Amino acid sequence: MVKIEDFAKGLNLKFVSEEYDSRNIESIEINRMGLQLTGFLEHFDSDRIQLIGQADWTYFNNLDKERRRKVAEDIMSYNIPCLVFTRNLEVFEEFVEFGEKYRIPILTTDQSTTIFVRSIINYLEKKLAPSVTLHGVLVDVAGIGILIFGKSGVGKSETALELVKRGHRFVADDAIEIKRVGSQLVGKAPELIKNFIEIRGIGILDIAMLYGIGSVRDSKVINMVIQFEAWDSGKVYDRLGIEEKTMDILGVDVSKLTIPVKPGRNLAVIVEAAARNHRMKYMGYNPAEELDKRIQGKIQVESKDVICD
Repeated sequence: MVKIEDFAKGLNLKFVSEEYDSRNIESIEINRMGLQLTGFLEHFDSDRIQLIGQADWTYFNNLDKERRRKVAEDIMSYNIPCLVFTRNLEVFEEFVEFGEKYRIPILTTDQSTTIFVRSIINYLEKKLAPSVTLHGVLVDVAGIGILIFGKSGVGKSETALELVKRGHRFVADDAIEIKRVGSQLVGKAPELIKNFIEIRGIGILDIAMLYGIGSVRDSKVINMVIQFEAWDSGKVYDRLGIEEKTMDILGVDVSKLTIPVKPGRNLAVIVEAAARNHRMKYMGYNPAEELDKRIQGKIQVESKDVICD
């Protein structure tokens, strides 16, 4: 939910009157008034933000005074979240009157209706997006957002620190706030611990202060997940990478790798290689599939040679 006051501040809107009840916006859907101004209120999506643009304003302005009062009261009696006039259009006195009567917020913006609709959608998609907080580390490696999971002490934070030293960017450590925006997952650190990382034996470090503001970023789209786990000699780990595995986060399937951890393995280099390999796959080149094609082609050639002999 988004409070009407936060909505107005976030989009630089002006309140026409202070006579309104504070309320929450719960839907990213928008209704541009058209039919409602003619008096047709069946199937009225009254739970949405209501807009009046230039064409709607012109139509309503041409109605006679008695008709305008009736239409305005009928609309405002639905207890809509708010009514916004675009292009700094003059707010009709009928809407002001019944807005105060039913305590409905009325706001104005100088933006055109089309641009304002886009602004609303972008703003509310982020504010109302489904979210979850997960324990891990989020880094931007060569433009690929990598969420690293693993048990406490497995080396997640140390790997992130090494990646920063290698020129990549740090996003969050410990608690990762993840929101689903459309079909993408966007992760960031809670404001309280932004830019901080915990390294056992040292304590808390401020990455931005140590390595410069260019070493951190506020948020990042999550492109893949890497699970660190202690090396188990009895477990069979993927050695080819042909089979794609995924992890479901907020209904989005994210590519997932499991990396076994043991002394001597340079995890930062491995994560960096995984990021670059992920990018190549996205661009259409899969080295595992390429090797498989070569092997299959060699087998076919050798089979033909045997038949010929």
